[in-house]
Amino acid sequence: MDFSLPPEIESYRARVRDFVDTVLIPLEADRANYDEHENIAEPALQRVRARVKEAGLWALQMPRERGGLGLPMTGLAACYEEMNRSIFGPVAFNAAAPDDGNMRVLAQVATPAQQDRWLQPIIDGKVRSSFAMTEPHPGSGSDPSMMLTTATKRGDSWSVNGRKWFITGAGVAQHFILMARTSDDARKGLTAFMFDASQPGWRIERRIPIMGPEEHGGHCELVFDGLEIPDENRLMNVGDGLKLTQIRLGPARLTHCMRWLGLARRAMQIAVEYVNKRSSFGQRLAEREGVQWLLGEAAMQIEIGRLLTMRAAARLDQGDYARKEISMAKVVVSETLHKVVDTALQLNGARGYSKDTPLEWIYRYARQARLVDGASEVHKMVLARYLIEEGDGFWRWDAHDAPFKPIIPQSRA
Repeated sequence: MDFSLPPEIESYRARVRDFVDTVLIPLEADRANYDEHENIAEPALQRVRARVKEAGLWALQMPRERGGLGLPMTGLAACYEEMNRSIFGPVAFNAAAPDDGNMRVLAQVATPAQQDRWLQPIIDGKVRSSFAMTEPHPGSGSDPSMMLTTATKRGDSWSVNGRKWFITGAGVAQHFILMARTSDDARKGLTAFMFDASQPGWRIERRIPIMGPEEHGGHCELVFDGLEIPDENRLMNVGDGLKLTQIRLGPARLTHCMRWLGLARRAMQIAVEYVNKRSSFGQRLAEREGVQWLLGEAAMQIEIGRLLTMRAAARLDQGDYARKEISMAKVVVSETLHKVVDTALQLNGARGYSKDTPLEWIYRYARQARLVDGASEVHKMVLARYLIEEGDGFWRWDAHDAPFKPIIPQSRA
């Protein structure tokens, strides 16, 4: 059992950390670098992305033959955590949701021709993408089997009708992965498709106002009214939509955890710096026992989240779906982020509530972590099912001689 990072991964981690400290965090201090939705403005983003490419840190998660760096999930865990110590980090490195998850699943399941058409422009940073699955009540949310949007075969094309909402990034996306019902089969009733924003037959009904801050493209409600998708733009086989969502969403949940840990560490950094210099009633805040309890609890929970995340990443690299491990990481890290930034804000007092630090930004962002990609309660239900089915085997150790098989996205015909 070795918790050290291989030298190559440690080198990438250190380089990402240095870039965040010297380039990205200074950008946050200038409000001119923000757009109207409190994310990095497009001109600043394009400049910083060019610098990321020059630094050799672009698309860490993608295969080298596609212009990425081919890091395993354990390597991404270390690097993604470092990059999201800046609120601008993930999008600057082309590792932000939903593009990150979309690139990963396309690299795994799309045909070579589909990868050339739909994946490569996302990797290159020429377009953004979106994943259209969630629907308004009574449609699908955490339960994809409730999907109401339909795709009906007509000759060599599919006609799509229905409605989606809270579709992240849809406002600026060019390439979309769309989930639709193609039959009433309980397990094989969903199919995945690709479509381009320029195609007729669909529209953005509204950009849904949220607590914010927002990702680029916001969270949108979409209406499909006869969108025609050629069969060549279908992903995998007809009826494999649920399988595709499982391939995509598990690792995507875990990369969320990696990034959230970076935000939690940033919040703690701001808190520690402040309590070390702020005094009241003749004593530095850092010397007060109550403050130390808060800091110690936060530090411990972050480290627990890091260990759970790296454990799940290792299981993915070994070829396992790691559903149980990902659910545990998702619950712990999302709730830790919310608690840690609340603690940091409290310790900073009015300064934390102001926009003089990014704490209020992180605080508002953190609340969604317990909802997106499955609410905490849903993941706890998943864990309960595993416990009931496995009994004491729930806590089994991995076999010492289990083969290590790094999963690096490869083309699949």
